[in-house]
Amino acid sequence: MELKYYHQLLENNKAWAENKLAQDPNYFSEQAKGQRPPVLWIGCSDSRVPANEIIGAGPGEVFVHRNIANVVTHADMNMLSVLDYAVTILKVRHVIICGHYGCGGVQAALNNKTFGLIDNWLRLIKDVYRFHEKKLDAIENHQERFDKLVEYNIKEQVYNLAKTSIVQAAWSNGHELWLHGWVYNISTGLVKDLGVNFRDNSKLKEVHKLDINNS
Repeated sequence: MELKYYHQLLENNKAWAENKLAQDPNYFSEQAKGQRPPVLWIGCSDSRVPANEIIGAGPGEVFVHRNIANVVTHADMNMLSVLDYAVTILKVRHVIICGHYGCGGVQAALNNKTFGLIDNWLRLIKDVYRFHEKKLDAIENHQERFDKLVEYNIKEQVYNLAKTSIVQAAWSNGHELWLHGWVYNISTGLVKDLGVNFRDNSKLKEVHKLDINNS
């Protein structure tokens, strides 16, 4: 059964490629010329949140990085490499951090169960809980508290993004770059802008405003 499913994936690819060529004989030759996406999407690895599809974007429009619970940490060289390439080389104009309600990573961080290696990653979200502990503990309804932690996690990751030397160097060099925090509702298919948007480092504490020009 599983091998049959695997072979079906290959057949699906052939059908998809044939359909694209039927619509536009130059489709793949044009795609092969290079990419210039305006958006970098940092999202959750959850299979129900396909970046391109939920915003109606085609191939070549969205550069994508995904990890469990859409975390931005300054020790993650994978994420930083993607960010640097997207901002410095591809010159994206928008970086969107998109989490989603019902996130398994955030849910796991809400309790003290152990899940193995991922426990080390979930600590980053537990820190977000610690930052907002009083407000979260004041919410009696578990689902509402869960949803609010999802939102707080997204907002904190946007701030982490703004603190990176990659983003601040881009701003310092006159690159028009916006950072945004979104949450996706799997139940409705709709995205909510959480209102945490950066176009420079003016909203950051002084200690986080890097003196790029004199470094």
